[in-house]
Amino acid sequence: MIDTNSLGRLAGKSVVGPDGESIGKVADVYESTDGGGGTFATVKTGLFGGGASFFPLDQAELRDDDVVVPYTKSFIKDAPRVENDEELTAPEERRLFEYYAAGGRTSGATTDRTDEQGTVGHDTSGPTTDNAMTRSEERLEVGTAQQEVGRARLRKHVVTETETRTVPVSHEEVRVEREPVTDADRGQALDGPAISEEEHEVVLNAEKPVVAKEAVPVERVRLDKETVTDQVQVTEDVRKEQIEVDGADDVYPAGTDRTRTEKDVEPRT
Repeated sequence: MIDTNSLGRLAGKSVVGPDGESIGKVADVYESTDGGGGTFATVKTGLFGGGASFFPLDQAELRDDDVVVPYTKSFIKDAPRVENDEELTAPEERRLFEYYAAGGRTSGATTDRTDEQGTVGHDTSGPTTDNAMTRSEERLEVGTAQQEVGRARLRKHVVTETETRTVPVSHEEVRVEREPVTDADRGQALDGPAISEEEHEVVLNAEKPVVAKEAVPVERVRLDKETVTDQVQVTEDVRKEQIEVDGADDVYPAGTDRTRTEKDVEPRT
């Protein structure tokens, strides 16, 4: 049995069955109407956490972060449905206690009804029934939930690359030209002393490569998102009620035509 001092820490803990079966998460803890402390808790057993079922805490044990109960998931889901509000009333407590004490069959809550055709209806949940039996089944509802699966970011850093370019350069070289003295330039040739020392100088020029670097924008890069739709298969067990007929051989006398007619089956409204 769970200590009353631990009741405030049960919300959100996992509920586990006797064979380690995962049942769900504890949603709320309800105290009994006589002030005797926590008596029942609700566990979310439906798809995506929907649907809460009541179970008693007197047979439950707190092991680490799990609430271990001696009931299976299907047994808890079949418990009588009560209003999941702020208070658990005494009649609702009684129905739940009877269900868990009787192993799933609520004692003292069965009612019978016999219609004009002699059909007797039994309903363990309390209300009377007519001459038709309602067959129910679970419908699988699948939805989607948004969650973060990753992040992408842009980061800029500097790398150095080596580029090689070929640049044409020119330079000047000395070329010695010799020409004979003619009558046309004889005056220039005889200008000056006959014998003397003289010096002429020529400036030589040459080109050299000059490198300059300039930062220029070349492109803009941004992050964007697009939505891609994939098809994902979801597999889940669903329960369906099946109706069987017992004692059919006793209903029809020997030699009676047992072909079903529209009168044999009461239509469901």
